[in-house]
Amino acid sequence: MANITEILSQMRSNPKGVRYKDLCKVCDSYFGTPRQSGSSHRVYKTPWVGDPRVNIQNSKGKAKPYQVRQVLQALDRIEVDKNG
Repeated sequence: MANITEILSQMRSNPKGVRYKDLCKVCDSYFGTPRQSGSSHRVYKTPWVGDPRVNIQNSKGKAKPYQVRQVLQALDRIEVDKNG
């Protein structure tokens, strides 16, 4: 099973080829337990004000590419906020 670093590298190089299970692993690691996960969507709370959520969904075992890009943007924002 791939580690978070390998999954992030794959997400950045090919957002269309990311497995949903791998995207969940990354989101769980960075955002914690999703506040909603029983339906077709998993919704994660983010640490900033505004649109404070990351929403992902399974599409036949794959993550939707636009949602992968949204997760990457959220992770980049976390890094910027952390590093000041």
